[in-house]
Amino acid sequence: MSNAPVNDEELWNAVQSRDASRDGEFFYGVMTTGVYCRPSCNSRRPLRKNVRFFTTTEAAERAGLRPCKRCRPTGASANVLNQVVHDLARQIDAAPDSKLSLEQLAKRSGYSPFHLQRSFKAIMGSSPKEYQTAARVRMLKKELRNEAPVADAIYQAGFGSGSRVYEKADGQLGMTPSEYRSGGKGLTLSYASGQTPLGLMMIGATDRGICFLQFGDDDAALLDDLRLQFPAAKVQAMPDSSRNEFESWIAALNRHLRGLEPRLDLPLDVRGTAFQLIVWRYLQKVPYGEVRSYAEVAAAIGKPSAARAVARACATNSVALLIPCHRVVRGTGELGGYRWGMQRKRVLLDTERAASKR
Repeated sequence: MSNAPVNDEELWNAVQSRDASRDGEFFYGVMTTGVYCRPSCNSRRPLRKNVRFFTTTEAAERAGLRPCKRCRPTGASANVLNQVVHDLARQIDAAPDSKLSLEQLAKRSGYSPFHLQRSFKAIMGSSPKEYQTAARVRMLKKELRNEAPVADAIYQAGFGSGSRVYEKADGQLGMTPSEYRSGGKGLTLSYASGQTPLGLMMIGATDRGICFLQFGDDDAALLDDLRLQFPAAKVQAMPDSSRNEFESWIAALNRHLRGLEPRLDLPLDVRGTAFQLIVWRYLQKVPYGEVRSYAEVAAAIGKPSAARAVARACATNSVALLIPCHRVVRGTGELGGYRWGMQRKRVLLDTERAASKR
């Protein structure tokens, strides 16, 4: 099964009964004919062994399937759920300080909480709760940039208390509200560099995790880039007390670059807009050894016309490998851009493809 929202048996029962109430919730593909359909399609039922399930038409088409000409799964009615989800997302964006539970959102949508939860995540790339947190962080940033008092900004954004900000928004704000408001003043970043199969690499980290991971030709240029990204922060060499942790990060990254450790599980501390965070979160889910086009990423996060914005989000990624933007290529199959050099991107993809075939 691929991207199945619930168990296969339940989905297969819906297909056998041509359950129209499940249209838009999932699609089934017949691998022997290369076609995908709605659950209610009136075509002859395929053998179960030839069927796979998908939560979106984009996922089915990435698997090499084409839409059925009889039930037209890409038609207007198939997009009803997509429209409902985007309407809810716009409501959250318009009033991020509102306290909307999953049950309340489900009531507005006309779908069950379970159905809405998995559909929202499939279309938007995050759960309704995660999306609302990102919207609140965006409002918090706006208030802080307008020099609102920190306590007022936290309240206006709907967090209720400072502890909620630190608990829920650290990975999105990248620093505390006070640090963000002052441009990073008072924040301490530690850095160290090391050699890898792809050349010199520098890591910058806060006490929460890695916020800077980039390749370069010399330490001075990399350090200048780190300071440029965090102009008001205190930047210092990695202290001896953190050296062992840094060495373990470098060792894990080197194993990854050699194709020996496909999954990286290192602490991250990144900042970004709500859109960037959705793109970056999706990229972290792209399987090792696979690629997606900019258009496929845009469609997968529910923004099919935002391919260029996806490319910009990739270009502004400051943590190579941990957010694997090298796995995004042009729709033609060409590699596209990579801020750390096309040769590095080519080596990364070749290494991943070779390792995934072992």
